[in-house]
Amino acid sequence: MKVRQRRNQIRRSIARPVPCPQCGAPRLPHRVCPECGYYGGRQVLTLKEKTKEKSSR
Repeated sequence: MKVRQRRNQIRRSIARPVPCPQCGAPRLPHRVCPECGYYGGRQVLTLKEKTKEKSSR
């Protein structure tokens, strides 16, 4: 019974998004920003521009 009580206190916390210092978009801590590609004050990914194309039917 004591083991269950002790293990009940051990749990992982959910990673909460933090704002990117470059663009302000929400991103996970210690990860590259999916919007601008920056991490640690420098650009590590080159992202393609998002273009909205309407499909003509």
